[in-house]
Amino acid sequence: MIVKELMSTNIYFAKIDATIADVAALMKQYDIGFVPICDNKGCLLGVVTDRDIVLRSKFAKISDFQSLPISEVMSSNIIAVNADMNVHDAACMFSEKKVRRLPVLESGKLTGVLTLSDLARKKLFLAEVGDIMGHLATSRK
Repeated sequence: MIVKELMSTNIYFAKIDATIADVAALMKQYDIGFVPICDNKGCLLGVVTDRDIVLRSKFAKISDFQSLPISEVMSSNIIAVNADMNVHDAACMFSEKKVRRLPVLESGKLTGVLTLSDLARKKLFLAEVGDIMGHLATSRK
């Protein structure tokens, strides 16, 4: 099985000119905690999580933190997978890279997101998801 057969394609993303407030509103509106950041051509430039926003806002030294561009808090060291990658190989990346979501690229453009929940929906991957969650939990201590 390949990633594009399992990934979520109903994804919400923001453009690089969005503000932190714009992305926070998107997260609240759609009850999501992960937003890919793309350029005008759909190329992935970074990702931001609700945790990124919360942690950086606590240490912000400016009063108008939410008006800053999203590029101030996004992670640009992107860990992504190709849509044609084998799902087992992608599953290994969750544990190796200590992430819960992987942007999926096709021809350099964002086409989906693969999550641990996507893997768990396939009963074939329940053991792997359990192992990954255990590894993520112990690596944060």
